[in-house]
Amino acid sequence: MVYHRSFSTKAVAKLAVFEYIEVWYNRRRRHSALNYITSCQYEKLLLNNKMSA
Repeated sequence: MVYHRSFSTKAVAKLAVFEYIEVWYNRRRRHSALNYITSCQYEKLLLNNKMSA
């Protein structure tokens, strides 16, 4: 992600990397600790289990 763009300041670069990790990457990456589902899918499962309990 960072190799394909140029940033005007370190702060802008840090923000772009943060957004990439938190908004795009973590929501799509499958986590082995979560039985190979995405964090969004896991969160939905938790909410559904709370609603049905």
